[in-house]
Amino acid sequence: MTWETIRKDATPGVTPNLADYERTRADFTWSRARAALAGLPGGSGLNMAYEAVDRHAGADRGGKVALRCIGRDDTVSTVTYAELARRTARFANVLRSLGVGRGDVVFTLLGRCPELYTAVLGTLKNASVLCPLFSAFGPDPVEQRLRLGDARVLVTTASLYRRKVADRRPSLPGLAHVLIVGPGSGELPGTLSFDALTAAAPEQFTIPPTSPEDMALLHFTSGTTGAPKGAIHVHEAVVAHHATAAYALDLHSEDVYWCTADPGWVTGMSYGIIAPLVHGVTLVVDEGDYDARRWYRILGEQRVSVWYTAPTALRMLMRTTPRQERHDLPVTYGLSALRFVASVGEPLNPEAVVWGQEVLGLPVHDNWWQTETGCIMVANFAACEIRPGSMGRPLPGVEAAVLERGEDGRALITDGKVTVLEKPGVEGELALRPGWPSMFRGYLNDKERYEAAFADGWYLTGDLARRDEDGWFWFVGRADDVIKSAGHLVGPFEVESALMEHPAVAEAGVIGRPDPVAGNIVKAFVSLRPGTEPTPAMKRELLAFARRRLGPAVAPREIAFDQNLPRTRSGKVMRRLLRARELGLPTGDLSTLEGPA
Repeated sequence: MTWETIRKDATPGVTPNLADYERTRADFTWSRARAALAGLPGGSGLNMAYEAVDRHAGADRGGKVALRCIGRDDTVSTVTYAELARRTARFANVLRSLGVGRGDVVFTLLGRCPELYTAVLGTLKNASVLCPLFSAFGPDPVEQRLRLGDARVLVTTASLYRRKVADRRPSLPGLAHVLIVGPGSGELPGTLSFDALTAAAPEQFTIPPTSPEDMALLHFTSGTTGAPKGAIHVHEAVVAHHATAAYALDLHSEDVYWCTADPGWVTGMSYGIIAPLVHGVTLVVDEGDYDARRWYRILGEQRVSVWYTAPTALRMLMRTTPRQERHDLPVTYGLSALRFVASVGEPLNPEAVVWGQEVLGLPVHDNWWQTETGCIMVANFAACEIRPGSMGRPLPGVEAAVLERGEDGRALITDGKVTVLEKPGVEGELALRPGWPSMFRGYLNDKERYEAAFADGWYLTGDLARRDEDGWFWFVGRADDVIKSAGHLVGPFEVESALMEHPAVAEAGVIGRPDPVAGNIVKAFVSLRPGTEPTPAMKRELLAFARRRLGPAVAPREIAFDQNLPRTRSGKVMRRLLRARELGLPTGDLSTLEGPA
């Protein structure tokens, strides 16, 4: 075995869904992929929730376990497909009774609890729009997204509501209903009990006609400037969720599947809820936080066969598992059911791929996609060789290319035209040919921003990549300033804005600093107002202030004081130059700098 290539034989008794890459690509069409789904009864359209739940519950698979839920105290409960169908019908009826209908936006601010799945799928049944929020967000990001998304309903817990929403409620006049999961709703004015309402609702619900182009999901993704962008996805996206989970994750209906991504992010929705349930698998749901031994124990005790996780998690496992125990792990925890491991969210370093082979007996299959693509676009497949460090090759039905880039790192557009780089090994902007079913249909209320993401018949991803002579793609970095930290996309503007709300801060610039575990950590450079001293106490105060406002996933981990932040002549802080100085990289063109470099 070398780092150049790893070949994994198929698991005995399991035929890979994609056994011949070239032939599958040649024969594949999205129309045939659409025909693999049932569609609503009577030809009344296509609905994600029906494909994920009701078509299984209505067949002979209603008694199969859909969710295997592990509580923080390690208690295990199960929900069958039939029961999930009843629960989601009840919630759809709750929404209808509250006057919430087609196109209204329902937000969830929850961890991995059974009620989350009820709310998500019940919302989709009602032809309403589901927008998940990351429960580790601070009050500022939560309020901003609720406001931008025109939230009509929020489903959360009493604790999360008190800490992140209650004080902001007056600024959210459109938020008509807050449903509290678990105890506490009676103590909170202006809230309703999720549990009581769903228990009292009928368990029969007829899904209304749903067009494949009806809006289904709203995912907010960070940008380098301005407010977060709300990427719009439609019910037709379920076609791509189903097909790509079969090819990139090799899902079979008999699998026990665990996706560790938080449901507040697109991975936790597309491949943590929708895709696995459409395949009829048993889905492991863990309410607990990351702990190496807990995770190994879940993999073994729950007989997980397909595991989808993040590079940060794998690197944490690599660091926290004593070397002398590594080769005993499969035996100690009984990992014999595990047959396929995949990773997403940030680049997967070659060492992690090889570690999986050496310790788990399985290589880790990296793949690449974005919030905007809605599904996996490039992947390493079960029956194909792996080139550690590579994203893999495009999925069937996906056309990818590397475009010539300009000085700003983005694709060079001349008279509306771009240039596809045919020569292998040349870095450029990764681009995709539009047309797959889960491609985002717009940015909410921002047509101009959406149109700027396309040029000359290509979707411009903003990621830099290169393609080798055999067609494998390799991630190089972001063309803009968005920071990938522990699998999360962090917009520097959002962090800078929060810091500048502190009375001591005059200006801030935020970058990502490479970190061996998280990939990158958020680092802020801060200029203080006159009369404020750059003391260690002030640094601690700013770190705590940002953490309260933004939450631990978004707030900076490091702060450096700099009274002379580099700015363009128009006054914009040059993050590129901050990054170059921090990492000892060439500073590049300084012609737009306000003063001496």
